[in-house]
Amino acid sequence: MENGSKKVLKPMDSEQLREYGHRMVDFIADYYKTIEDFPVLSQVQPGYLHKLLPDSAPDHPETLDQVLDDVRSKILPGVTHWQSPSFFAYYPSNSSVAGFLGEMLSAGLGIVGFSWVTSPAATELEMIVLDWLAKLLNLPKEFMSKGNGGGVIQGSASEAVLVVLLAARDKALRSVGKNTLEKLVVYSSDQTHSALQKACQIAGIHPENCRVLETDASTNYALRPELFQEAVSRDLEAGLIPFFLCANVGTTSSTAVDPLAALGKIANSNEIWFHVDAAYAGSACICPEYRQYIDGVETADSFNMNAHKWFLTNFDCSLLWVKDQDSLTEALSTNPEFLKNKASQANLVVDYKDWQIPLGRRFRSLKLWMVLRLYGAETLKNYIRNHIKLATVFEQLVSQDPNFEIVTPRIFSLVCFRIVPAKNDEKKCNNQNRKLLDAVNSSGKLFISHTALSGKIVLRCAIGAPLTEEKHVKEAWKVIQDEASFLLHK
Repeated sequence: MENGSKKVLKPMDSEQLREYGHRMVDFIADYYKTIEDFPVLSQVQPGYLHKLLPDSAPDHPETLDQVLDDVRSKILPGVTHWQSPSFFAYYPSNSSVAGFLGEMLSAGLGIVGFSWVTSPAATELEMIVLDWLAKLLNLPKEFMSKGNGGGVIQGSASEAVLVVLLAARDKALRSVGKNTLEKLVVYSSDQTHSALQKACQIAGIHPENCRVLETDASTNYALRPELFQEAVSRDLEAGLIPFFLCANVGTTSSTAVDPLAALGKIANSNEIWFHVDAAYAGSACICPEYRQYIDGVETADSFNMNAHKWFLTNFDCSLLWVKDQDSLTEALSTNPEFLKNKASQANLVVDYKDWQIPLGRRFRSLKLWMVLRLYGAETLKNYIRNHIKLATVFEQLVSQDPNFEIVTPRIFSLVCFRIVPAKNDEKKCNNQNRKLLDAVNSSGKLFISHTALSGKIVLRCAIGAPLTEEKHVKEAWKVIQDEASFLLHK
């Protein structure tokens, strides 16, 4: 379309979308076909891309060929390949064909579903698929949408813990007085994700009122209930107000599992909001043989797992369930004139804007719905079981090498291991493990990460990438062994 000599953009040309869309799908499919050819961890230096791209945006359109050429030559070298079968760092962040298709459909529909009226299907599908997942996890009926509870999709577990911390804070302040913020106390173990610390900073919880309770190898780094009880008792005697506990099912460092039932009993008797963070390991609990790890969840006020970690649902898709949706909405709802509508005013619907921090939200339930439908629950269970089986293979390989030791018992698909200390020299041992980590990752053949447990530098092999097979696990171990052999015999 011409207007004088100026071109007017038609951004939603369906034929252009058809052409470009086919080419983009081909590009991504080719990427997955050749993903093993790339170094898993990007080997570029800081600032590399500034030297390759121009200082300002183009004035005139460029072709898709030009853009894709730059992706190949300039972007991909700076990508760390999270979907590589040799990605064993952090925790997995699963993508899948079903998740990708759901993401594509969500992007294509382009809705912003902050309230029911903005797209009824977006709200209602989210309620339905969160109920489906709650049933697969055998969560208590109080977490289902039929009563006063329900589920909501957040962007991350960090958002989930912030949302429930704010709900708990405001609930406590309504009870004990709005001027008592400086008396509110939060509890967690020292293995809890740093997202809780950030949430406390945002929520205005005084740093000195954050009780980070010590764990050790005697409980495999799970929080001891008696330690929690002692801390609560001390704070009550000091005139403080215990109000929030975050427990873990599958900690970031080592997949430690806190004793939910015992902790929940203490929290409930002291009217402390009990949140369970199962970001990684929650997915495994759809398998009956792993459901035991969330026994006691019936005592919790909220429960969170990331479908985007180990459930074949493209990032971002963090699932949060609460027993009392009113606590969320009382802390987070706003009702400006421009958002008022008959359905909301009559309290006939859920408006998810009042269950989260931002107003805007994408149609994220589509990808979870498509994952559940295109794969089915039994396939998803077996997918998770296979990764756990591969982790047992890696664990056995480590155990058979006298130069290495398993640091904590494997529960799911994470193996924590290290080079053993020579002559009990822990400082030297830590340095060796750091050097081994750098050497392995610099090879480009795999990517692992590390943590610290009781002052020990520990290497983490987290198996969970969709394309990982036994051969990749064995190849990874050979690289680790070879690099360790070089280090130890220098």
